[in-house]
Amino acid sequence: MNAPVERLDAAGRASVGESPVWRAAEQALYWVDIPAQKIVRLQVDSGRRAEWLLPEKVACIAFDRRGTVLAGCETGLFAVTLPEAAQACGSEPVAASVRKLAAPEFGAEGMRFNDGRCDRQGRFWSGTMVMDMTAANPAGALYRFDANGVLSAPVVDSLITQNGLGWSPDGKTMYLSDSHPLHRLIWAFDYDIESGEPRNRRVFADLHHHAGRPDGAAVDADGCYWICANDAGLLLRFTPQGRLDRQVPVPPTKPAMCAFGGSKLDTLFVTSIHPGASASEHDGHVFAVRPGVTGLPEPEFAGEL
Repeated sequence: MNAPVERLDAAGRASVGESPVWRAAEQALYWVDIPAQKIVRLQVDSGRRAEWLLPEKVACIAFDRRGTVLAGCETGLFAVTLPEAAQACGSEPVAASVRKLAAPEFGAEGMRFNDGRCDRQGRFWSGTMVMDMTAANPAGALYRFDANGVLSAPVVDSLITQNGLGWSPDGKTMYLSDSHPLHRLIWAFDYDIESGEPRNRRVFADLHHHAGRPDGAAVDADGCYWICANDAGLLLRFTPQGRLDRQVPVPPTKPAMCAFGGSKLDTLFVTSIHPGASASEHDGHVFAVRPGVTGLPEPEFAGEL
């Protein structure tokens, strides 16, 4: 299936573009560039761009109700304040103000947080990974950070490259993937919306039977699960029963994560990775896809940072 696709950020290119988040109050898209240690904002209608610099790699973000950022970084979870002065600074990033909230006991050297977002009740979830993917070290784990500021013990462990977090529209199914080439699996869990506990883990989709590796994901209003097929230049949509029903080509070879947004939540924003010498002109940019379906508002963190 083909869908209209537009490249948004002609003035900027990420090394590893991740964690797109649509802020309806600003009609703006935020995302991160992990190795550049930056949070980026694009006001889509005007094309105005702002960047903030963090003191370490930042992999995933969510917002609380006051607009403070909750960020998963190298050494832990941080509350991040983005100075508004950055609006007038063009392409020069402005230093963000950060405060450490919590940190797990990492299972190995050289780890960081990776994919993360809030569940429908506003709990923040994120997983860890060993940054050297060639090591194929299953030291990664998935954690929950609740509205009281408590970081859980590992909820899911033995992950190499945690990815693909998402929740069904009613919040009662949680999705998680491991995008490492040795795994390439997406799991579904029954999710207790009261306790925030996932149970009954089972394989939802095995991408050894499809193109690409399962990277970041989004869930649409019909409950279908959209996954970025990294290395394949595709978005794949699976029904709640785990059946692949759509494949949407996108220009970058390595789409990294997707999120619904726009004034009608009918745009799927896609970040991507620049693979170095083999990169095309599209890799590392952000794209807007009109897939013909609508998404759900991105939940905010339920606590105050």
